[in-house]
Parts: sequence; C-alpha cells; structure tokens
Amino acid sequence: MSPSLSGKVAIVTGSSRSIGAAIAKRLASFGANVVINYVSNASAAQAVADDINKQGAGKAIIVKADVGSLAENKHLVEETLRQFGRIDIVVLNAGIMENKKLQDVTEADFDKHYNTNVRGPLFLVQTVVPHLKAGSRVIFFSTSLTRASIVPPDYLLYASTKGAVEQFSRILAKDLGASGITVNTVSPGPIDTDLFRQGKTEQQINFFKGLHPQKRLGTAEEVSNVVSFLVSEEASWVNGQTILINGVGPWGFAWRTQLTDLFSGIRRMMGSQSRGAHDLL
Repeated sequence: MSPSLSGKVAIVTGSSRSIGAAIAKRLASFGANVVINYVSNASAAQAVADDINKQGAGKAIIVKADVGSLAENKHLVEETLRQFGRIDIVVLNAGIMENKKLQDVTEADFDKHYNTNVRGPLFLVQTVVPHLKAGSRVIFFSTSLTRASIVPPDYLLYASTKGAVEQFSRILAKDLGASGITVNTVSPGPIDTDLFRQGKTEQQINFFKGLHPQKRLGTAEEVSNVVSFLVSEEASWVNGQTILINGVGPWGFAWRTQLTDLFSGIRRMMGSQSRGAHDLL
C-alpha cells in the first residue's frame, strides 16, 4: 500500500537536483505539497517544481534560502507558511563536503561545514518546531562513513559534522517525541547521480559498484523510497533511528584493504573540490 501524504506540507532542503529532487518528487506523488529549496540554481529548482505540478498530485513551490543562515532559514519557514499555511515534514537534505587534512583546515573551512551541515539544520528545526503538530516528521541526513571502520584523515570536517547530526536526531527524538513528532536520520552510501559520476572514469564507477553484493550503485529513488516511508503514518513507531541506505557495501565492516584502496581512489578523484555530499558517501 502506498502511503498517503495528502494535505501534508514538506520542506526538502537542497532539493533542486539529485537526491533532494527525487525526495521532493516522491513525496509530491503521494499528495504532499512540497517546498523546493535552493541556493543558486533557480532554473533547476523551477524545473523540479514544474515536473511535480504537471503530475497533478501534490503542489510545489520554490524558495531560495541558504540553510546555513539562520535569517534565511526563518525566511524559508515563513514563506512555506505563507504559501501553504502549515508544515508537517522537514527533510534536511542539504549539505557540503570538502576533503582536507588537519594541517590544511582553516577556520573558514570549519565555519562553512558546520554552518551548513550542523548549525543550519539544528536551527531550522528549532524555527519550524512551533509549527509542527503531532504526527509531524523530521528527517536528518548523515553518511554511511560514520559507520565505516576506516575513515581517511581528509574526511575530518565532513564526517564530524555528520556525527553531530546523528546525535541531534537521537536526542531530539526523545524531546520532540513527547509531542508526537518523530525524528530519524538516513545515511546513504554511494548513490548513482550525475553529481556522483562527475569527474570519474567508468573504471572508477565500476570499482564502487564492485564493493556491493549486487554490483551496482544505489539510486536517488531508493533513498527517496526510504524517506517517504519514514515520513508516512506507517512509520509512526520508528523514532530516533539512523537508517543506512548503502546496499551492504563495506560501510560499517572491517574490509581494511578494500576501504584503503577505496578512499585512496576517492582522494585522487576529488582532491579538495566541494561536491554534493549525500550523492557521494
């Protein structure tokens, strides 16, 4: 049975492309009205909204807001309430990742990661909670790296921000759970999106595929399937959980040789570039 989200209103941060867009479309297909949040690419966000509105189920609007800014988070909430009158679901998908070792990390790097990945989600939840009723849902995003036995040193900032997010979820599940609001976290592994494939050879893509029993990557739709369950009535007794969406690859297991090779390859492919974190790990 497909979950019904008819009449619900969902904010999905970072939803102009990739996983965020897939989540927004999935929730709208079940009848939710969705806010497509973006920072810079208005045309991509509008394309997602247009696609949703053409389907005739849930409606979609776009709202520009940098989730690392408390003032813009407030604008995001206010605009959602102005347009739809309520908020029932918050999916905190937006995030950044840059790879730097300790000696290369600057205060600006630290602030950027923690503003976007930690500060922003926490204070967005704080801002939206007064408007949430019993039965509402909050979904944080982490990474399967937090369960990996080996994490390379240049994931210092990113992995630490996601560790913080998982603790937010665990503690807020008890706090907000008293009001009938569930809080969970999803932690994807490598996901097959354009962003993930950018800058990688087919050989490198195949290496990632080979780490999993099914010899493939996950899809944005498979992440959105889990999110749509967690925000539904069927998940009313799922609270305070971190759900791994990684195809049972090496994440969380001591496959030392494979992981060492994997992360060496990642460092070569990415250097110090910033990518869409949740599409990667």
